[in-house]
Amino acid sequence: MIKQRSQPTDRSPLVINRWYKPPLLPALTVSSLIFASPLSAQDYFNPNALTLKGTPTQSIDLSPFADAGGQLPGVYRVDIYLNGNRVDTRDVTFVASTAGLQPELTARQLADYGVKRAAFPALRDRPDDQPITVLGQYIPDAGSKLNFQQLRLDLSVPQAALDAQARGYVDPAQWDQGLPALMLSYAYSGSTTWYDNPAGSSDNHYLNLRSGANLGGWRLRNYSAYSNSSQDGAHWDSINTYVQHDVQSLKGQFTAGDAYTPGTIFDSISFRGAQLASDDNMLPDSLRGFAPVVRGIAQSNAQVTVRQNGSIIYQTYVAPGPFAITDLFPTAASGNLTVTIREANGTERSFTQPFSAVPIMQREGQLKYAASAGQYRSTYRDGHHPNFFQGSLIYGLPRDTSLYGGSIGAGNYQSLLLGVGHGFGELGSASFDVTQASTTLYGSDERHNGQSYRFQYAKVITDSGTSFTLAGYRYSTSGFYDFSDANNMDIQASDSWRRRYNKRSKFQVNISQSMGNAGSLYVAGYQQDYWQKSGYERSLSTGYSLSYAGINYNLNYTYNQSPGPDATDQQFAFSVQIPLSKWLPNSWATYSVTSDNHGAMNQQAGINGTALADNNLNYNVQQSYGNQGTGASGNASASYQGSSGRLNAGYNYSQHNQQVNYGVQGGVVAHPYGVTLAQSLGDTLALVRAPGATGVRVQNTTGVHTDWRGYAVVPYASTYRSNRIALDTSTLGDDVDIDINTQTVIPTQGALALAEFKTRVGSRVLLTITHQGQPVPFGAQVTQIQPAGESVNSGIADAEGQVYLSGMPEQGRVKVVWGPGTDQRCEATYTLPTESSSTTSIRMANALCR
Repeated sequence: MIKQRSQPTDRSPLVINRWYKPPLLPALTVSSLIFASPLSAQDYFNPNALTLKGTPTQSIDLSPFADAGGQLPGVYRVDIYLNGNRVDTRDVTFVASTAGLQPELTARQLADYGVKRAAFPALRDRPDDQPITVLGQYIPDAGSKLNFQQLRLDLSVPQAALDAQARGYVDPAQWDQGLPALMLSYAYSGSTTWYDNPAGSSDNHYLNLRSGANLGGWRLRNYSAYSNSSQDGAHWDSINTYVQHDVQSLKGQFTAGDAYTPGTIFDSISFRGAQLASDDNMLPDSLRGFAPVVRGIAQSNAQVTVRQNGSIIYQTYVAPGPFAITDLFPTAASGNLTVTIREANGTERSFTQPFSAVPIMQREGQLKYAASAGQYRSTYRDGHHPNFFQGSLIYGLPRDTSLYGGSIGAGNYQSLLLGVGHGFGELGSASFDVTQASTTLYGSDERHNGQSYRFQYAKVITDSGTSFTLAGYRYSTSGFYDFSDANNMDIQASDSWRRRYNKRSKFQVNISQSMGNAGSLYVAGYQQDYWQKSGYERSLSTGYSLSYAGINYNLNYTYNQSPGPDATDQQFAFSVQIPLSKWLPNSWATYSVTSDNHGAMNQQAGINGTALADNNLNYNVQQSYGNQGTGASGNASASYQGSSGRLNAGYNYSQHNQQVNYGVQGGVVAHPYGVTLAQSLGDTLALVRAPGATGVRVQNTTGVHTDWRGYAVVPYASTYRSNRIALDTSTLGDDVDIDINTQTVIPTQGALALAEFKTRVGSRVLLTITHQGQPVPFGAQVTQIQPAGESVNSGIADAEGQVYLSGMPEQGRVKVVWGPGTDQRCEATYTLPTESSSTTSIRMANALCR
């Protein structure tokens, strides 16, 4: 519970505490006096009416409260808004004036908020640290207003007096490089399968590790994966290791080690070396990168594995029916994903899902760049690893036009790309480029020259709800090889026909259509063919969803084809989801049916939902039946999301086998204040520090609570953006109190930003204070005397001299002030009695003020 967010100065003896709750009868009496409605422009009440009968009259100045919203001068922690936009949270000194309380701000602070200081001589010549009280005296038509109930300070400044900043702009001076830290994020999944025919069992284990270290602005990162299965044996793969530091003056990131080139112009490739590239996250209104949604249909309880550049980047277990993977952590910004579905009977189906950015466009006047140099890292053991250099530039021209180009140079390969992008208004945006490449394949002296032509288009039709996320086409001549093909091509390769032939043409499209109450539709398609090889590599995924009367219907279809005979796979699925909230909160009954192009059909019915106060627990139970000898099967699974990680387990069976799968995901962060267990970590984090506040929930997160020391890790934070970190005060213990329950952090890429909360750990006390044989005056300010730097702990005395204070030690001293004179203040020493067996957590004590 928040008790007080003010810090009055000695000249400000009385501050009404809106969280203080005095005893009922005196409170009603005082309320009837204060909120009476005399027929005057200003409220007036006689302070003598607030004294007890027979006690001497003492001077109490209540004039600041005569006006609505009035309050005494002092230091208050407020949220600062400039023209309606929140710009800061800080302690501000407020002084009295004829227009009400006015804030003391400095010229430097106003400049940080975006005021054109140089445009106003009085403001320009003002020393940085000298306070300014009345804004209108320095900036014409500017003003301020304090909303004390919300502790909000609104600054009004004419737009002409402000620097022109894009919406969402955050001053780089507020970017936080974070704390020094060591961090580890892990994700383990495993399974054991028992077979009837032939009898036996097999095990599968997969461990994904993302570790790192932060020091100042430097970030050291490693991404590794371990897999071990009865079929393929054990494999350890260090996908990448690199060190990174942002270059704020260039709005970019410097990376050294194992990394990936940007996939904006050229396809992203893995290399070991150094890179300097733009970081759009530093720009206020830039587009963020994205990872694709992988969709498919499983015929049974299946294992889904996603590979990129030959490395496993994701593995999970899914129930029969359509699935969608939305939480990929891709290692590159574009390229192909290979998705493998391993069914319960051991059969496997694979398909390719490409992804890349939208048409290559840049805002007018902005430059996006990348320069990479190092050694190419082939995904094949017999691939080649030449040294290379790659550079690219994109520049935004007027009239929604962008020019871009790039080059790759290596001993066996040279290419040059030139392109243009243009926005056509209501018709969408498109880009077109040409690449000329010259290649000498390894083991051959023959030089191959060729061209590649690429067209990309994107359009969002707001009125109709139509979105062409990406539509692209690429055609290459027979002599064209991209850089990866040039170093992986092997006409004798037996493991993949893709290595024996170079690409000819490729087309991909993603369309989504919202139809309001009639549902929504999506289509994602991909086609590619190769020189000297007949047939196509194709993938199509489409679906329709509808919600009617609270019931959800879904219809899905997937089609995958590879060059060669009998290389076609089709899957169809229909599902319905019915809410059971009337009988079981947050739960649904489901039914689905799947079939393929070979006549196999499988039906499933089940129940799934969430449970517990924070929806930490997810569960799913299904029973299935299939034709063509499949028979009955079923599965049950559950997962629990806690503050220290996520646990999941499942069991499934079919006619000839049984399987148990299990997993755990989480993180560990070592920081200057100790070690904190966490959920699975993103790259950029926030550390909650609230010493002594055990088990406090962090708002807007699932399952994140402070540990026994008062620490918690918020696993994901937006880089170079304001992140609001808030504690749920209803979960505070009886012996803990905080002044402010929200903090704002603005982390840089990869930072561990500190969100520190001032806590008071101790008893909740109702202290009765007397002075010269009488209760201290009503409205007296009572403040705990404590070491400098500690949060202020204060309250207001009622008519009986009682004051409520929280977070109080067993013994201590308080200061009482009820007027400006030295004879209107005193100090008292208190000692709390032994706690009684009373049902209330508030302890009673008396103190004599001298």
